[in-house]
Amino acid sequence: MNKVLEQLQNTIVEFDLDNVADVMNKTILAIPDPLQILNQALLPAMNIVGQRFNDQEYFLPELLAAATAMNQAMEILKPHLQKVPSSGPKCKIVIGSVWGDMHDIGKNIVKILLQAANVEVIDLGKNVPPEKFVQTIQEHNPQFLGLSALLTTTMLEMKSVIQALVQANLRSKVKILIGGAPVTAEYAQEIHADYYCAQALDAVKIVQDALEK
Repeated sequence: MNKVLEQLQNTIVEFDLDNVADVMNKTILAIPDPLQILNQALLPAMNIVGQRFNDQEYFLPELLAAATAMNQAMEILKPHLQKVPSSGPKCKIVIGSVWGDMHDIGKNIVKILLQAANVEVIDLGKNVPPEKFVQTIQEHNPQFLGLSALLTTTMLEMKSVIQALVQANLRSKVKILIGGAPVTAEYAQEIHADYYCAQALDAVKIVQDALEK
């Protein structure tokens, strides 16, 4: 790997927040192709972080710190990416923590990773009622909807969102991803969601795979 890209990757993996901006700016000066920086340093860095999380070498604080480092790098890279003609299908996702759930750490990590993968994210925040999801889908016509819940009680609201989409004749227009600590693949099947995300990186892979198909 190019030494400059390797340094940037290590900065993200090791969540060196004090030096992310400096390393990112130096990388842009050395490598004029922003897609190369994204695909050969930033995304692989988050793959490493995700693997370390799976292997229990990293835990939630480290995952969040790495996501923060990634976000800082992406903010610097975004203006350069916007100058590059899009080379793939446009993709848009609406995400939010369901009604009654005030937790958004996991959702925010998913947002950062999706944006890094050049996906347009409409983030409704936390404590989002079903009708807000319906209204946003009507207005923005996304291909995907991501629902997050951290509590067993609020997890039940995911079913309410899907039912609201059915009533509004919108269910067939979006693929629905659900995730969060209490959520299971069985529950996703029970409420007729399309995908279950065990971890944040799953959302990126699901969206990318769905677009390729």
